[in-house]
Amino acid sequence: MDLKKIFQVSASGMNVQSERLKVIAENIANADSLGKTAGSKPYQRKLITFKSELDRANDVETVRVKRIMKDQSDFGTRYDPHHPAANADGYVLTPNVNPLIELMDMREAQRTYEANLNVIDTTRTMLQRTIQILQA
Repeated sequence: MDLKKIFQVSASGMNVQSERLKVIAENIANADSLGKTAGSKPYQRKLITFKSELDRANDVETVRVKRIMKDQSDFGTRYDPHHPAANADGYVLTPNVNPLIELMDMREAQRTYEANLNVIDTTRTMLQRTIQILQA
């Protein structure tokens, strides 16, 4: 594999992990966002999926965001009869966001991003050393 392909593959990995971090940040920011009126739904967690894509021009397999979709898991409930979004029994639907899961996903995305960055850094160092050897 030539060096340009290595940079391209790692950069695509960094791009998708960056998008993943944005989705996770949105989920965490809205973990307490409830509905405004009776029967309205709270914030619904978002999920991101990836796909492998062939760059025919450079003959290299890269990764891209396939889609960002809403998590279909059930909402939680909380008893708060005075809230405007409470149903007749006094329960309010709460977002299906678990901050602990989001933090674990964030850590995984961060580590994957750093791994791709390390590949780029190592490749750059190898390229610099090769140039030094050729100049000697």
